[in-house]
Amino acid sequence: MGTGIFITLEGIEGSGKTTQIELLKELLTANGFEVLLTREPGGSPIGEKIRHILLDTANAAMEPLTELFLYEASRTQHVEEVIGPALKAGKAVLCDRFYDASTAYQGYARGIGAATVADLNLVATGGQKPDLTIVLDLPVNDGLKRLGRNLDRIEGEKATFHEKVRQGYLEIAKAEPDRVKVIDASGPPDVIFAKVKTIVENLLPLKKAR
Repeated sequence: MGTGIFITLEGIEGSGKTTQIELLKELLTANGFEVLLTREPGGSPIGEKIRHILLDTANAAMEPLTELFLYEASRTQHVEEVIGPALKAGKAVLCDRFYDASTAYQGYARGIGAATVADLNLVATGGQKPDLTIVLDLPVNDGLKRLGRNLDRIEGEKATFHEKVRQGYLEIAKAEPDRVKVIDASGPPDVIFAKVKTIVENLLPLKKAR
């Protein structure tokens, strides 16, 4: 769907995605790419409004399917308005979470089922897939310790929920080892990024050769 490169970062709460995505932007810029940073839920004006609904702690009564449909609605707008055009323009798109998050959070942790979520992901994205997905993995308790006090609706879930999310990500990686790479995110940021850098640099020559 274009000549750009699409990389997503995934992981449980507190896994350090924000830090790594900024470092990755610097790397890609140095390699001559125009880089677009974006996130899910959100990424577009409509998506950001949906993000507020999803993460608002006042919405504790939200049903799992309602949650999933809202994520997918945000994703559709995101792909059509932001991600797709950027890739067609040859940009490198770095996204903090994408459809794998719905598989892990709603498919596994909420119990909706990975197959159901996969079907909705396909509809919402129109078939748009990341070229590479990096999962930053670390123990749940370590991730939760990194969070502040003002937790959003998802961050504030019990540790058992986040453990299911973590296991969901590991299952995704097992199912798609060529696209999804798991990195131990329990160390210092520079050590983690050295691993990210190696993985991404192995991908770049393939993309440039197309």
